[in-house]
Amino acid sequence: MRIFWCAPLLLLAASCGISDQPRPAATVTVTATQPTPTQATTPTRPPTPPQTARAAVVPAVVGLNHQLAQDTMQAAGFYYLTEEDATGQGRLLINDRNWVVVSQSPEGGTTASLDSKIVLKSKKIGE
Repeated sequence: MRIFWCAPLLLLAASCGISDQPRPAATVTVTATQPTPTQATTPTRPPTPPQTARAAVVPAVVGLNHQLAQDTMQAAGFYYLTEEDATGQGRLLINDRNWVVVSQSPEGGTTASLDSKIVLKSKKIGE
């Protein structure tokens, strides 16, 4: 069994050009460079403190379909959006266009931080 595996390896080695002939040595050229003198460095600025969250007026979206309400909130800069089934059945809002917003928190027209959590409570259209 061992001879069976060794034969292909010998053939492979022979076809790869392994021979007893010495190969010519490779020539490597190294070029040394002198470092240039460092020019006067400019002072670095101290790190800026973290910016405080900006605020904006929360759009009033009650009565809009849920998808349009989300788009309106995002256009105003609010991206921390959560949604709930206003009927209390705990359904997921799979197709947002089939739902209408019945309440929102914080209310439309109030000023809130752009990183505030916006809760949109919706129910299916026609319920």
